[in-house]
Amino acid sequence: MPHTLLVPFDGSPLSKRALEYAFDEYDDGNVVVLHAIDPNDPGYSSAVDVDVRTEPLHGSEDWYDRAHEVEAQLFDEARELVADADADGEFTTESAVGDPAREIVDYADAHDIDEIVIGSHGRSETSRTLLGSVAELVVRRSPVSVSVVRGSETR
Repeated sequence: MPHTLLVPFDGSPLSKRALEYAFDEYDDGNVVVLHAIDPNDPGYSSAVDVDVRTEPLHGSEDWYDRAHEVEAQLFDEARELVADADADGEFTTESAVGDPAREIVDYADAHDIDEIVIGSHGRSETSRTLLGSVAELVVRRSPVSVSVVRGSETR
């Protein structure tokens, strides 16, 4: 039975590296890419450059529509990385709205996930010695094994 991996994806270099790692290590595994739109983050929870001064009012219906547009761009990036990996396993994308760490853990708990592969930091890599807050919470709360990927080199 193939290994099912959950890869949280925000478009940051380390989330891209985590996706590459998942396919490098489990080329016949099933990979679920999960993006969580954080309603508390005016920047759409992604690494896409967003000037919040010119975007829709945070929390409005237009804001959520724009967040889903940005998410579609992220999923396109993920598909490109997967195509380059030339792996045999399945690849799917999933979306969630809520606190990213909670959404990741809840998704793993509610679905048949064998392992989470997460970048050590998301958009802000302010500290290279500590885990990012989302990664740290996922490691602490996950019901399954977690692989934490460090290093931002991508293909």
